[in-house]
Amino acid sequence: MEKYFAHESAYIDANSSIGEGTKIWHFSHIMSNSVIGNNCNIGQNVVVSPYVKLGNNVKVQNNVSIYTGVKCEDDVFLGPSMVFTKIPNTKPSI
Repeated sequence: MEKYFAHESAYIDANSSIGEGTKIWHFSHIMSNSVIGNNCNIGQNVVVSPYVKLGNNVKVQNNVSIYTGVKCEDDVFLGPSMVFTKIPNTKPSI
């Protein structure tokens, strides 16, 4: 049994890591090779791309896009409809 909640319309790709107590809501997509910490709240229609790392207690509001290479520390709040990007100079890693 999973230790996190994912709404039935959410897409969770294989090879992603999702921490205990995390909630993933409607139509969100968690892509492979992403890491989401414990007790996070991933709002509706959120995209978490490969090689993204979210710490513990991160709150992601609805319609947020988090692209490859972004790393958020613990207790970060990502406001509604923001796009968080990083242009990597090297190969992305977690």
